[in-house]
Amino acid sequence: MTDTAVSGNDAAFMTAALEQARLAMAHGEVPVGAVVVHEGRIVAAGYNCPIGGHDPSAHAEMQALRAAAQALGNYRLPSCELYVTLEPCVMCAGAIMHSRIARVVFGAPDPKTGACGSVVDLFAETRLNHHAAVLGGVQEAACAQLLQSFFAQRRAMARERRRQAAHSAADAAAPVNTLPHGAV
Repeated sequence: MTDTAVSGNDAAFMTAALEQARLAMAHGEVPVGAVVVHEGRIVAAGYNCPIGGHDPSAHAEMQALRAAAQALGNYRLPSCELYVTLEPCVMCAGAIMHSRIARVVFGAPDPKTGACGSVVDLFAETRLNHHAAVLGGVQEAACAQLLQSFFAQRRAMARERRRQAAHSAADAAAPVNTLPHGAV
């Protein structure tokens, strides 16, 4: 991970990204949120919606980058910063590079698919032509807690569905009394 200095507004912008993550969670999506900042103000926001949108590319970063490009009238965003609650994946890192984002700030690392140093570090790859500054760990505990809570809730719901299915199967297998009423 490329370390950059924490700016005074990093916490506030990450809080805005967390609000987007909560919107994703409210829609049953993995709670990841992102905002794009230009000249000290949020110009776009996005949250994960690949499930509801039936779109594997509908990650929070992609949603925010698309909205920022529309808001600013350019697919290149060289004077912008991206704040995202989870370390970007390879797909999102590629889009970030192509958009020329100047700085990426993320909350929680992603040890399974993170492309800012956890699994790979695309922004440090010297053979690539764009290198955003990267800062990880901003409001890491809050970002990680939201994800952990979401997946704990999902696991609990899956356990309950399995329990109900097992109970229904047991009821179906139970012998049924077919004697007429009052017969012994």
